[in-house]
Amino acid sequence: MDLEFDARYDEFRAQVRDFLDKHRPTPFGGLASGKREDRVAWLSLLIEHGYWARTIPKEFGGYGAAPDLLETVIMDEEFNRAGVPRGMNAQGPAMLVPTLLNHGSDEQRRRWIGPTMRGEIIWCQGYSEPGSGSDLASLQTSASEDGDDFLINGQKIWTSTADVAQMCFLLVRTEPDAKKHEGISYILLPMDTPGIDVQPLQTMAGSIGENSFNQVFFSDVRVPRSNVVGHRGEGWKIANTTLKHERNSLNANAEGTLMRLARLMTEETINGVPAMASPIYRDRLMALQARAFSMKHHGMRMLTCSLKGEPPGVAGLIVKLQNCQLNFDMAALALDVMGELGALYDHSKYERERGYWQAHSIFSLGLIIGGGTAQIQKNIIAERGLGLPREPKPQKA
Repeated sequence: MDLEFDARYDEFRAQVRDFLDKHRPTPFGGLASGKREDRVAWLSLLIEHGYWARTIPKEFGGYGAAPDLLETVIMDEEFNRAGVPRGMNAQGPAMLVPTLLNHGSDEQRRRWIGPTMRGEIIWCQGYSEPGSGSDLASLQTSASEDGDDFLINGQKIWTSTADVAQMCFLLVRTEPDAKKHEGISYILLPMDTPGIDVQPLQTMAGSIGENSFNQVFFSDVRVPRSNVVGHRGEGWKIANTTLKHERNSLNANAEGTLMRLARLMTEETINGVPAMASPIYRDRLMALQARAFSMKHHGMRMLTCSLKGEPPGVAGLIVKLQNCQLNFDMAALALDVMGELGALYDHSKYERERGYWQAHSIFSLGLIIGGGTAQIQKNIIAERGLGLPREPKPQKA
């Protein structure tokens, strides 16, 4: 087996390195604190050179290149090496855009994909409700017809970045008499529409996290029926496409986080000796490295299936379960390496990397629960992937 890149890919790697040597982004921080113009300028430059939105057709705002697995690997490796973001890991690019490419109309694709990939539009996801967490199909937020519009009423919760988003992709019940999986529609909704009330939810991340949680209330919110993605009533199928891409997005950049952890261990000292010199810490890092490389190559496997149009099967079900735990374990090692400084909170002057590892630890812990808990994921793997019997339901009185 020949694992070497041929000359064409060596030349492509040199082009990527040359780009990174010439260009460095102005740090645009998180979606809440960063400068919009810096974010848009950097993402637009990446699209222009084909390092972001690479395979999205030009007519929809992308670069228009043919899919190539090895080019993707090379770009990720070189951007990670340089410590530079290759795009924006947010709900719009990672979850909505591939959903629109699969199910949206051409008008919806032309209108929303380009601005989303350039960071001009920030999206939030309106899925979970107070009584519909793990059982998403039991959602009750309704959309009733009123001429050419829908009137939306209800509530969503755990809505990340709703306080800064301009748009929301939203699940609502449009067919109240249909079976619960068949009466749902997938709607694109501007967040400045009258009748929307966004209220923040305080979490244990406090002010160190950039990923805000919110609850959102809808009172006679008017939205055109043309904003439905696909056909009304088929939102459950479309929602599962989004969830698939959400799970895949959680496999992103474990290698970059690992490299950041290795740099911390080289710079952080214990009694004047770098933490990397500790055999205990180094052993933990090597174990995490093995897991990160495993997930990297598993991601390549998923991308290969996607390029061939093949279903990944059970292999696609383990991504979220494994990678969320991996990210949390990397953050745990970082906090241990920093010793007492790892317990600092809320931007102390002694913190490292502006509290990145503290925020990453708490957010990674939340992801083990969010988007489908680890326990739910294990049930899905067992039942759908391995064909084991379904978990018995409690007997009704």
